[in-house]
Amino acid sequence: MGVLAEGVNSLDGANTAWILTSTALVLFMALSGLALFYGGLVRSKNILSVLMQCFAIAGIASVLWLVAGYSIAFSDGNAYFGGLSKFMLSGVLEDSLSGDIPESLFALFQMTFAIITPALIVGGFAERMKFSAVLLFSAFWLIIVYAPITHWVWGGGWLQEMGLLDFAGGTVVHVTAGVGALVAAMVVGPRKGFGKTPMPPHNMTMVITGAGMLWVGWFGFNGGSALAANGDAAMAMLVTHISAATAAMVWMFYEWIKFGKPTALGTVTGMVAGLGTITPASGFVGPAGALVIGIVAGLVCFNAVIIIKQKLKIDDSLDVFPVHGVGGILGTLMAGVFASSELGLFSGQGLAEGMTIASQVGVQFIGVVATFAYTAIATYIILKVVGMMVGLRVSPEEEQQGLDISAHEEIGYNL
Repeated sequence: MGVLAEGVNSLDGANTAWILTSTALVLFMALSGLALFYGGLVRSKNILSVLMQCFAIAGIASVLWLVAGYSIAFSDGNAYFGGLSKFMLSGVLEDSLSGDIPESLFALFQMTFAIITPALIVGGFAERMKFSAVLLFSAFWLIIVYAPITHWVWGGGWLQEMGLLDFAGGTVVHVTAGVGALVAAMVVGPRKGFGKTPMPPHNMTMVITGAGMLWVGWFGFNGGSALAANGDAAMAMLVTHISAATAAMVWMFYEWIKFGKPTALGTVTGMVAGLGTITPASGFVGPAGALVIGIVAGLVCFNAVIIIKQKLKIDDSLDVFPVHGVGGILGTLMAGVFASSELGLFSGQGLAEGMTIASQVGVQFIGVVATFAYTAIATYIILKVVGMMVGLRVSPEEEQQGLDISAHEEIGYNL
């Protein structure tokens, strides 16, 4: 991800047009793709609650990004936390630039990332958290977790200074969302009947529709992170597509061999794992490296789902940590390998001067560990505070009835 550049004083129309398009694609991912993907995965009595949570988080995150989030992430501060010089987008005017695009556009593009990241966490506590708790948790989490880590990685903070490679959000988006969802699932506790009562997706057509929207929207997510209409953006889109397609096929065939039949749910879950895993590496690796990243994503994330749910008995309802968290960790680490220009056919765009694969992977590892630890601790504290304020879970009776009726007095289907 590019950051605010100094010394550029002319707007580039082509770059501006591409980031305008990318911004719309990322918002499309969140409001349509993710909402439908998650909505189809839950039981029919909870579909509206999931759609409502995604929509409401989009609203709250947008306002908070305007007020303080953007400033914390991208204004001058210290190595860990931006200042408040951009409070209420102060100084972001019609003619102010970030590099060679309008700063208003840069702020809006980044806002869409700030929307989808807490929305991803919804999958960890789906079907059982109070709507009021979801809103409070998302608001606190955005300001306390997401914005500072964005500053660390993209806003001139300590991880950026170390040389961490994270093109479009392996640490910033996927590790934070995955770890946040895992901690939330453990603190809130499993759904009633988890592990005993079947809880299949209620609408696989909706799941696949949402997954398709995610695949398309991800081109804006990763390709837009070049912040330019150039070869970096084109290569980022190419490797994103290769990784997603590869991981989908690997997951499908793995499932076919292991359980006897390939499923649509497994195939699209593999695709999402491939997208999440390539995200941090997308601007640094080549096509052959992306193929390897997709293979690893399909194999490792498949087994991570089984370990989290069946071995550890953690009800991360919609597999946020094993898909996004594990994928983000894998992709961040593999970016340090496949970015190298010394791997022949598997070479990427080259490491920074003075960096070796070993030293780059060391930086990547530090980035993963720091992001994981800070997110886990902060998320736990936020959940405890929200629990004291309004409580985290709905009552057993409300959970049995379904959150659509108990929280919103509506139903998803009136057939």
